[in-house]
Amino acid sequence: MELNFELEEIQYLVENLNFAQKVERSLNLIRNAYQEYGDKLVVANSLGKDSSVVWHLAKSVNPSIRGFIVTTRFKPKQTVEFMHRMVKIYPELKIYKNDEAIPEKLYQSDPDKCCFLLKVKPTREAIEDMHVNCWVTGLRCTEGRTRTNFREIEERDKGLIKLNPILLWYEREVWQYLALNNVPVNPMYALGYRSLGCEPCTIISAGEDERAGRWVGTSKNGGECGIHTNPLKSIPAKIRY
Repeated sequence: MELNFELEEIQYLVENLNFAQKVERSLNLIRNAYQEYGDKLVVANSLGKDSSVVWHLAKSVNPSIRGFIVTTRFKPKQTVEFMHRMVKIYPELKIYKNDEAIPEKLYQSDPDKCCFLLKVKPTREAIEDMHVNCWVTGLRCTEGRTRTNFREIEERDKGLIKLNPILLWYEREVWQYLALNNVPVNPMYALGYRSLGCEPCTIISAGEDERAGRWVGTSKNGGECGIHTNPLKSIPAKIRY
C-alpha cells in the first residue's frame, strides 16, 4: 500500500472533503488493506469514540475482521464494563493486559515508563500473538498537537503497516458517524470527557485540544502513551524497561 501526502495536502483534505467523502475514503482504505492483508489485518480498539468508528467501518468491510483491546489496571470502571460488553458482542476482540508488578504510582513519577509497560508492551504482544501485518487505528490528525505529522498509511516498523483510516476526520464528524449509525459508545463521554485514558491520568477538560485532559501536570500533558510513536516489532535496548 502506498499513499504518501505532504502535510499541506493532508490539511487540505481535512478541510475540503465533506463528511460523506471522508467516510467513503475511510472505507476504501480499509477495504484495500483487507484485500491485501486478509486475516493479518487487525483493528486496535481503544474503546474510545474514534476506535468505535473504525471498528464499525471495518465490520462494514468484512464482519470477520479481528481486533484487540489493550487494557490496564487503571482503566475506569465504566470503560471496563464497556469493554466486556463489546467483547460479549464481538468475541473476535481479544484483550491484552500487562499484570507485572510496577512501582506504586509510577504514573506520577515516570508516566512514560508506566505507559510503556502497561500499553506499549501489551500492544507489541498483540501484534506478535495475532500475526499482524497491518494494524488499523483510530488516530486523527485533528485530535491534538502531537498528532499532526501522521499519515493514513505508515510503516514505522519494517513489515508492519499502520493504517489510520479516519486520520482526516474532525471530532464532530466522529460523533456524526456514531449517531447516524447508532454505534454504542463508552459511557465516559456522557460524563464530559473528550479523550479517554487511565483514571489517574485523565480529567475532564474544557480546553480546545481534545487531549488536554490527558496526563495533566506532567511533561506528557496532551501527549501520547507511546503506541503510535514506539517501535512495536523490535524494541531498542535503550527503551527496554
